[in-house]
Amino acid sequence: MSKKIKLLLIEDNRILREGIVAMLVKQGDITVVKSSGKKESSLRAIRRLHPDVVLLDLGLRSLNSLLVVELVKRIAPKAKVIVMDLAPVQGDIIQFVKAGASGFILKDSSPADFLSTIRRVADGERILPHFLAESLLSRIVENAVKRGKGRLKDLLRMTGRERDVVRLIGEGFTNAEIGKKLHAPAHTIKSHIHNIMEKLALHTRLEIANYGQTASTRTTGSSGKRARRR
Repeated sequence: MSKKIKLLLIEDNRILREGIVAMLVKQGDITVVKSSGKKESSLRAIRRLHPDVVLLDLGLRSLNSLLVVELVKRIAPKAKVIVMDLAPVQGDIIQFVKAGASGFILKDSSPADFLSTIRRVADGERILPHFLAESLLSRIVENAVKRGKGRLKDLLRMTGRERDVVRLIGEGFTNAEIGKKLHAPAHTIKSHIHNIMEKLALHTRLEIANYGQTASTRTTGSSGKRARRR
């Protein structure tokens, strides 16, 4: 039998905390070493118990969850942090990834998805919510965060038109074709591309296109569609 996953839960809603623990204790490969809604006792326990996974509620009422992630990574660098929330926004996800979170669990996920996320993160994977993991933006954001070059405030200010340009580049359209689709002159499209590269810490249009080709492959699946040549 493989080594059990030592998990520490930080959730200040008692009913939810006890419900999660009741589900986890039934799993033969997961051991809940502590569950608490208090930061101080949880951090002391992390130092003492060396959990593999820290399961953390994003919306703690009396605590700054982002600060908790930073503290956990400081005192226990090897611990994987999974953040729970009902409907996290992209800005929150980016901030928590930057702070050191390895995964996210949506609170309305099925028990199977909930448990799968814990096991996969414990095994070294990085898990984003499905609605974000499928997006081209998530790939660029993750790359920028990994390289430590992403300017998060700029990223969050990306305009809707800039997002359209990223999508169309990923689908293989030329600047001229993008201009026609968006009813914009060529110099405007070039300006959008320049702004996108600045905001996402990319260096060339080709980098955006490469991400787009990967995203296009995943979304078209078995249809066999290929990106058009530029």
